[in-house]
Amino acid sequence: MTTAPTPLPRRKLPIGIQTFREIREDDCYYVDKTGMAVELIRTGKYYFLSRPRRFGKSLFLDTLKELFEGNQALFAGLAAENAWDWSKKFPVIRISFGGGMVRSVKNLEQSLDQQLHALERQFGLAAEFPDANSRFKELITHIAERTGQRVVVLVDEYDKPILDCITDTALALQVRETLKDLYSVIKDSDAYVRFALLTGVSKFSKVSLFSGLNNLTDLTLDPNYSSICGYTDADIDTVFAPELDGLDRQEIKSWYNGYNWLGDPVYNPFDILLLFRNRTFQPYWFETGTPTFLLKLLLERRQFTPDLGRIVAPETLLSTFEVDNIPVEALLFQSGYLTIADVWQIPGQMELTLKYPNREVQASLNRCLLQTLSGSPSVPGPQISRLYRLLLARDFDGLKTLFHAFYASIPHDWYRKNKLAQYEGYYASIFYSYFAALGLDIRLEDSTNFGCIDMAVLFDGQVFLFEFKVVELTPKGKALQQIKDKAYADKYRAMGQPIHLIGVEFSRAKRNVVGFEAETIQNL
Repeated sequence: MTTAPTPLPRRKLPIGIQTFREIREDDCYYVDKTGMAVELIRTGKYYFLSRPRRFGKSLFLDTLKELFEGNQALFAGLAAENAWDWSKKFPVIRISFGGGMVRSVKNLEQSLDQQLHALERQFGLAAEFPDANSRFKELITHIAERTGQRVVVLVDEYDKPILDCITDTALALQVRETLKDLYSVIKDSDAYVRFALLTGVSKFSKVSLFSGLNNLTDLTLDPNYSSICGYTDADIDTVFAPELDGLDRQEIKSWYNGYNWLGDPVYNPFDILLLFRNRTFQPYWFETGTPTFLLKLLLERRQFTPDLGRIVAPETLLSTFEVDNIPVEALLFQSGYLTIADVWQIPGQMELTLKYPNREVQASLNRCLLQTLSGSPSVPGPQISRLYRLLLARDFDGLKTLFHAFYASIPHDWYRKNKLAQYEGYYASIFYSYFAALGLDIRLEDSTNFGCIDMAVLFDGQVFLFEFKVVELTPKGKALQQIKDKAYADKYRAMGQPIHLIGVEFSRAKRNVVGFEAETIQNL
């Protein structure tokens, strides 16, 4: 008789906990990153890591702090337990800009003064200098000389003061210069530093922010450390196995997995922990911060929204930006709204194709884009759920009515004030974002032997093929005819599913859909 395996005990979900000691002492779930921590320390000295918000950067820094301070009991049963020399303890200086908003240089100076004062008290040093840079350098030197051990410097959210005021270019530049001077102290104190790691969301260029600290090893796109933050599929299936009962494992993957930094794709921890607590699929990570600045930038630059999920850019463009020159691609990638889909590499150059990481981001970002494109946060909501029901019912007359009503609901004044509405891609952008806001399987400009289909949607065992045209005032029937003339449906016949051919024609003069024709091929 086979005995059923004993189920693993459920533990506390460490929601919002960024303290390694609390997680270990309170019997919380913990995904072991200590092996990577030891390897980092063994192989280098100065590091930089960029990851989107809520990815566990603060917890990793706190893990390093406990490791260097030699708190062995916290690492029982973890990879570091037998891989670390516990006879040595190192003093740790940790600075964080994660709390509060920086709205002026004075705010930043106050934050630095408060943090440096606390460190001076901790290590028994009286402040002898008025400026932060001199106090920081004195701290490093004094601590190393007093303890006989070189100092560990950990900086959390190194870039947040700049991002807090990114819409005010002049102020952001002043804040950047203040931080640049502070970080240069780390390299200038090299003889007294054992290890340093700076983490943040964005990566500013070495020239603009790190000219005084240009010896950092960037871990952001290092395949060996791609899962240094976040959870892998294996982590979900082992560490969190007790939480999976009653949840669709494939749904978990499609909703929350997919972030990729040239290694194993990972889940955002915040999403997973809240899913296990609430037992429902919601955009937990996305709702923690509305990308207002990003949406404004996309609008100003007339971004064709269907292109967002297939951007191609060199690694150099994605890995850095300046306060007064922010590429949309870099902002989308670094903030976590896009991730790596594919890599093409030649000597000296890496080209990356981007995609939405998962259904959460695709649906939530396009919902926000719809609000921006329509000029009203209240307009798209009811229509999105109605679109889903109309697709289930294959109600094409209803689809035509829905989109006509939506375009008609956009305030006239919004058209007048926004140049975006004057270009052809605007109409297709709205149409696409509606479908993307549902998190559907969408194929854009999908190639066939005879050309490219504007949009293919695979949903509920059906194939929907869309072709868009812009006309003057009256429909001409060319959109649907092109689908038939170029036999776009042939590519999908082997799927054995019904195929719906839909031609949509927009009029810039009428600012609405003027032609909407549909035919169905019962491909059974």
